Amino acid sequence: MRKKINATRRRYQQTLKDSNLRETRKLQYLQKKRKYEATLRKAKVQSWKQYCKATTSANPWKMVRKLATSKMRSCNTLSTTRRPDGTVTSGMAETLNGMMEHFTPADEEVTDNDYHKLIRAQNKTPVTTEDDKPLTTAEIRDAIYAMNWNKAPGEDGITSDILQRAYDLLPKSTTAMYNGCLRTSCFPKIWKRAKLIPIVKPGKETCEYDEVSTDKPA
Repeated sequence: MRKKINATRRRYQQTLKDSNLRETRKLQYLQKKRKYEATLRKAKVQSWKQYCKATTSANPWKMVRKLATSKMRSCNTLSTTRRPDGTVTSGMAETLNGMMEHFTPADEEVTDNDYHKLIRAQNKTPVTTEDDKPLTTAEIRDAIYAMNWNKAPGEDGITSDILQRAYDLLPKSTTAMYNGCLRTSCFPKIWKRAKLIPIVKPGKETCEYDEVSTDKPA
């Protein structure tokens, strides 16, 4: 449901030219959002009821003590994985090197297929289109306020709420900064960096590379 809501929200936010269609998509987004929030509250209540049933009357503090002392947590440190050829890595360093080779393979022309060759040729073709128009203050504001507050910040430690408050204080300076990046085709390298933490599925500590999830940036 959350993925569908995010897709509906993006569709609504990207509709800029047709005001009637934008309003319709906005109502669709709000309707799905209310339904999701109601389902979420219901799931939380059910989870709490299950927790209460699991706690015996003879020792009602047993589960609370485990939670308080973090004894419920399990260690998911990845130490070994199975390579595509069936062999298993030995040690953390070999595992990390294997994951890096799998998730970020070397960009070599000798391994290009027809599609990759086409993309490489297009990148070498000079761009003849007109330059993008400068971003407006409204576009910058909408983009910043569309950011999720629950997302972890990058290496600079600037969270989305900090960025929103900075925009409220300095809207023109913020717009000028992004337009400067667009005009000079230069974006700070730190904006392009991310820290990915592979999450191991329970019971699959030794797993194929394609089963290791990297959808939890921190």
